[in-house]
Amino acid sequence: MWALVEAARAVIAERRAELRRDPAASPVIDPAEVAVRAAALVAPKLRRVINATGVVLHTNLGRAPLAREAIDAIAEAAAGYTNLEFDLAAGERGSRHDHLRDALCELTGAEDAIVVNNCAAATVLGLAALATEREIVVSRGELIEIGGSFRLPEILALSRGLLREVGTTNKTHARDYERAIGERTGLLLKVHRSNFAIVGFTSEVAVAELVAIGRARGIPTMVDLGSGALVARATQRAWGLPDEPTVREIVEAGADLVTFSGDKLLGGPQAGLIVGTRDGARSSSPGRTR
Repeated sequence: MWALVEAARAVIAERRAELRRDPAASPVIDPAEVAVRAAALVAPKLRRVINATGVVLHTNLGRAPLAREAIDAIAEAAAGYTNLEFDLAAGERGSRHDHLRDALCELTGAEDAIVVNNCAAATVLGLAALATEREIVVSRGELIEIGGSFRLPEILALSRGLLREVGTTNKTHARDYERAIGERTGLLLKVHRSNFAIVGFTSEVAVAELVAIGRARGIPTMVDLGSGALVARATQRAWGLPDEPTVREIVEAGADLVTFSGDKLLGGPQAGLIVGTRDGARSSSPGRTR
């Protein structure tokens, strides 16, 4: 009924506008036009299309199709009530994060994990939790723009962090980070360049080395992987996949927080994943620079 009402209002408004422009115009409203408008309002907006791009996990086309098992599981859960936020064993309210936490910790080796809306949200939350109103040190060569025109400096601004660029576009050294750390430093940030590569005369600081620099000064380290991988690099090569750092190796290198895209990594619905230490800042210590 609401669709018919809205369609009728739209058609009436158009006729009024036409009559103001031309008093000789017909004021008659065709019921069929209203019906067509109403049908368009309630029609599903998503339509099946053919993906002829050659890209299996295509974000513009809804990412990868879900497996039948996943579709059946969604239908089963959506058909009734579930224990989304209820601990059946304890008989009391639980947390919706518990359902995926254990699986993510098992896959990545992290102490804790949480799922949010997308990777940009994961990055904003991580930065806000560790470095609000403090400097976030990041290499100039890693100030990327990701999908949807999100730019890293803008994401840092949303988290109320203060950007501190170090190094140059093609070369950043350990000494650049060391010199940048001061009274206002809150976080060392490393960003994986998922969508482009800098080749030739280049240099960057490995995650383990950056973590060591941070721990020596009591500064936490966060790594934004973009997507990353869950299978070992040897398996990636065997499958003919591009060589991507795994989330587990970044966790094992000591990063306090690691953010990555659940949908790009797993092909499911849009999601941002955050894994890391339970308190989010193992690098913090009583002697942390303030």
